[in-house]
Amino acid sequence: MPGISFPNLIIPKAPNISGIEFKPPSAKIPSFPPIVVPPSDLQRPEGVEEESNTEEPVAPSVTIPIIDFPLPLPTAEVVTAATYAAVTAVAATTFAQPLFEKIKKQIQKFLQKKIDKWKENRKKKKDSLES
Repeated sequence: MPGISFPNLIIPKAPNISGIEFKPPSAKIPSFPPIVVPPSDLQRPEGVEEESNTEEPVAPSVTIPIIDFPLPLPTAEVVTAATYAAVTAVAATTFAQPLFEKIKKQIQKFLQKKIDKWKENRKKKKDSLES
């Protein structure tokens, strides 16, 4: 085709990178000490006797001096659990109360509108029957 001319495409030569060294990536792999789980059929070696611990811990108590009556006190675990339960209950109530108040007001407004509408319709019906 004599009338069409195609453009010449010039591609540059690649740079010389023979001096560059590529290293594969590396990472630190975490390692954990093995967990030793005792077998389910673990028994005492022969010749070893079981320790007898017949001594029970003494429960804390306070003696009332006038009547000489020991009053038992709760253990630290019981006091800790009760404290956490009480703090959680108070915090939940404190944060939830404004939400409940808002919902209560919305429900009261909704119900009051329904009651007012019902009274108005009843009054119209009563007036129409009287005329």
